[in-house]
Amino acid sequence: MASGAAVSACVSKSMNLAVAAAPLAPPAPVPAAPIPKAPAVAAKRPLTPVGVRPELFKRATAALDRHSMRIPSHDRIAIADFSTNSARPRFHLINMGTGEVESFLVAHGIGSDPEHTGLLHRFSNEVNSEATCEGAFLTADYYVGKHGDSQRLLGLDPTNNNALDRAIVVHSAWYSNPDMIAKHGKLGRSQGCFAVGEQELAKVFERLGPGRMIFSARV
Repeated sequence: MASGAAVSACVSKSMNLAVAAAPLAPPAPVPAAPIPKAPAVAAKRPLTPVGVRPELFKRATAALDRHSMRIPSHDRIAIADFSTNSARPRFHLINMGTGEVESFLVAHGIGSDPEHTGLLHRFSNEVNSEATCEGAFLTADYYVGKHGDSQRLLGLDPTNNNALDRAIVVHSAWYSNPDMIAKHGKLGRSQGCFAVGEQELAKVFERLGPGRMIFSARV
């Protein structure tokens, strides 16, 4: 037993010496504090573009935000300002990055101006009304119809959701040419379509294209 006790004591002593002689493990590295990310900055929109009514531009950008998931391209929009006479360029194509504006003549519907005064008096979404309708439209595909080269529109609001059924489109027309103003002081009238001048259609199609918004309203 004495011998056993001596062995135990030696083993214990040896273990204690081994533990004492073992190098200390290096301390675990302290993870670096994460660098805070700068908050994302929303794309800056231009101030009200020159020649566009501020309240109308505000409504148009609100509509663009409201329908953002359905409108693929936000770089350019069109605003049809039916507050003004058809003798004035009131179809505004706006570059949302630079604020640059190109404005064109555009006709309104017969049903919106029965007396042919040159001013839009009412909107309508009713089938066969031959009136212009208000709200946000999504530009769709091109086709050739009874008015030649045309572009289909999809109405995104309750005030224009019959646009496709009514065949409300963008097309050109002789009665939207500038010489109508010299002769009559106003443009002719469409059946509710956005009819632009015959020499302007290609430029409108090029600037607008499919997948963008047209906002039709008055203030």
